[in-house]
Order: sequence, then structure tokens, then C-alpha cells
Amino acid sequence: MRLVFAGTPQTSVPALEALLASPHEVVAVVTRPDAPAGRGRHLVASPVAERAAAAGIEVLKPARARDPEFLDRLREIAPDCCPVVAYGALLPRAALDIPAHGWVNLHFSLLPAWRGAAPVQHAILHGDEITGAATFEIEEGLDTGPVYGLLTEPIRPTDTTGDLLGRLSHAGAKLLADTMDGIADGVLQPRPQSTEGVSHAPKLTPETAQVDWSAPALRIDRLVRACTPAPGPWTTFRGERLKLGPVRLANGAGPLAPGQVRVSKREVHVGTGTHPVALGEVQPQGRKHMTAVDWARGIRLGDEDRLGR
Repeated sequence: MRLVFAGTPQTSVPALEALLASPHEVVAVVTRPDAPAGRGRHLVASPVAERAAAAGIEVLKPARARDPEFLDRLREIAPDCCPVVAYGALLPRAALDIPAHGWVNLHFSLLPAWRGAAPVQHAILHGDEITGAATFEIEEGLDTGPVYGLLTEPIRPTDTTGDLLGRLSHAGAKLLADTMDGIADGVLQPRPQSTEGVSHAPKLTPETAQVDWSAPALRIDRLVRACTPAPGPWTTFRGERLKLGPVRLANGAGPLAPGQVRVSKREVHVGTGTHPVALGEVQPQGRKHMTAVDWARGIRLGDEDRLGR
């Protein structure tokens, strides 16, 4: 089949690689426009755009997928199918109707669970033990289309979103390539999603990534892992933002009030609504990442100091 691949972040690249290595012809990619990045805020092409350019593939960067110039070019290319992984923009009906076999999305959840922008984050945040990926036909509803294929993946107790998404992006790449094969061979038909077990996964914001130390330790552990690496978990200390790496449940540690800090030679414990957690890496405002122990050595902790203040 002639394919136009749509995707933007690094998470999308394994799927593009799998399709480039498949019997199908990737004739173009669609990705988000160049965006400012780094200290200089220079415009930078997306990882998908860079990989496509290296492969000599046409790159389309519409500001909006409804732009007439983009739709006209897509009609000229006449793809048989448009596989999608984390493209990052809504597709209008005019675009959905162009490829003969539609747009097929690789979504990182076991649909109908966790429809939306942040399925991996919400799976970790809500304590799921199993997640996975699904390929489905895109329709105008939010991740509501019929499903072609599924795979499952266990969530490990220490998984961050970055860890889990890394595994799913590679396993899902094969699922997407296999789905393209099945569609091309005429042996694969999508099945409607169940109306039971529907849940939604809106994007996590920096505001939702702030740790509430009065919450239970297990909830804090899940929040920090779910927000790593983005949007990035954080707290405050002496009125300044302190970025956090994953924490560890400090079973057996003595009681501490929520936000209270206790420093030993090897660990820094913080009180929660239940039992303390041990901090991993931290990043004070305007400084580099460091171990929590190194950070604590330099702050001269006072009796009234608390995280979250």
C-alpha cells in the first residue's frame, strides 16, 4: 500500500522505522510545524520530520489539518492508508475521507480504556497493572473508532511514563506494521469498541504535576512516575520550585508530618499523608539535577522547613 505516515514526537519514530522496513511504500509524512526549543528557542523540526528527511521522504507540516493546501496535496498523493502515531492534531472529515482505507491510529492503551492525550500517564497514575496498545480506525469521535488489533504490556512497580512509553512505542510499531499488512491482504477487519470500560485520559498539566504532601505515599509515588518526564513533577521549598525525580516508598521509616524532611547519610525522607517516601534526584531552581542527599547537604535544613512551602 501507499502510506502517508502522521506523527510528531520521538515516540512516533519506531513506528515510522517499522513501516519504512515493511513491504509498503511510505510516500510522505505529516507532522506538526517546527517548534521553538532549547535556550535559544530556535525553531526545530520534529523527530518524525528529521527521520523522514533523512530517508528522502516528502514532509508535510500543515498549521491545521483542514488547510486547503494540505488537503489538496494529500489528494494528489492519493494514499491507500494513513497510519498515525501521536500526530498531535485533530483530523477533519475532509482529511479522513481521502485514503481508501482511512487513517489508522496506534494508541497506547487497551481501548476503550484511557481514550485521550495521556493514556500511559493515566494508567500509571491510577495504579493499573496492565496496559497495552491498540490500532484503530480514526473517526470524528475521540479515540472511539473500531479496533484492528491489541497487545498487552505489564506496568512495572517502578515504571515512569518514559519507561513504559519507550517499551510500548517499539512493541506498538510491530502491531501497526502488522495491521497495515492485514489491511492490504484483506484479512483484517476492525471491530467496534465495547461500550463498557470507557475511561478518559486528558493531558496532564504542570499544575496537576505539583505534589500534595498530604496525599497518601502511594498516590505521590504514582503521580511522580506518571509525570516523568513530562510535564515534570515538582514541589516548592522556601518559596522556589524544586523538580523531583521518582521517589521510593520508605517502609519502616519513622513518622514525619506531611512535607517534613529528615536527612540521613544515605537518604532524604519526606512525610506524606501516610508513611514517608525517599527522594531520588531533585533539581533546584536554576541548578542541575543532583541526588537528594547532595541537595540536602547544602540547604542547612531548619526545624520549620517543609516541602510544599
